[in-house]
Amino acid sequence: MLLIAFLLTAVLIWLERREKNLKPAKENLQVATVSAKDVLWSAPDSNTIPHDEYGELVRYGKELISRTASFLGPKGSIGHISNGMNCQNCHLDAGTKAWAGNFGGVAALYPRFSERRGSHETLNQRITDCFERSMNGHAPDSNSREMKAMSAYILWLGKDVKKGKKPPGAGLEILPYIERSADSLKGSALFAQKCQKCHGANGQGQPDSAGGYIYPPLWGRHSYNTSAGLYRLSKFAGFIRDNMPFGSTYVNEQLSNEEAWDLAAFVNSQPRPVRKFKQDWPNLSLKPVDLAEGPFLDSFPAVQHKYGPYKPIAQQKKTAGTSKQHP
Repeated sequence: MLLIAFLLTAVLIWLERREKNLKPAKENLQVATVSAKDVLWSAPDSNTIPHDEYGELVRYGKELISRTASFLGPKGSIGHISNGMNCQNCHLDAGTKAWAGNFGGVAALYPRFSERRGSHETLNQRITDCFERSMNGHAPDSNSREMKAMSAYILWLGKDVKKGKKPPGAGLEILPYIERSADSLKGSALFAQKCQKCHGANGQGQPDSAGGYIYPPLWGRHSYNTSAGLYRLSKFAGFIRDNMPFGSTYVNEQLSNEEAWDLAAFVNSQPRPVRKFKQDWPNLSLKPVDLAEGPFLDSFPAVQHKYGPYKPIAQQKKTAGTSKQHP
């Protein structure tokens, strides 16, 4: 009996120690959470595009997004209405990559109110904006097969998204403002270390064999103009942090927030085509804080609107909005 009691006691002591050793692991499992970045929109399988007339239009649209210059660039087979960049130079992987300018939310959200336009905007108008601003070119014919195909492809990508909902990971991630101004000198050093291998020492990019670019020009006459969305540091910094340098993803970022802001400041301080649209931002109270071109409703200088710090501008804008709501 004594032997049995001894053995039972030994077993109980062993089990108690085992439970103590397992407890931290169990606790670690309990506190582990799934990041919102891990549950993002993903594009439907292109193999599911139907094999009919509509499907052919969608496939053609994907080709146009992927190889825009081949069809519509300076040496395009259909027309010459863009600067040689491809849509997917900004909308990576033909608009399917999370936090890389993807089209996941377009079908659910368009037509929508555009603060820049001051009115509701159709998908065709948004595509036109990309050609005129990001590709510093001209509007495609709204009745052309090319416009219809690009629209069909973009809408097909978001066909499973609930109307009125923007899926996680759609478009670009907007980073928190940093406490200081974005520093183009720091950005210049980072560009030499991280970016010029692909984009060139002078930001000229690397051309492909079809008249477009493998890696797009980041400044100069073949790059986006001063009215493009990426000319805003808040837009460009998020794109950089989640996708650059080459090989980075939103789950494998190689840059800090501050480094992304500094790189954006350096690139957007370089010369590029200047283009203005008089109809932009008719309601100045809706104008973003990081647009350097006046007029402004505040007294902050243009250089602060371009490089920051943005928090004081944003706070004043918020206060002014609250005052209007509660006179």
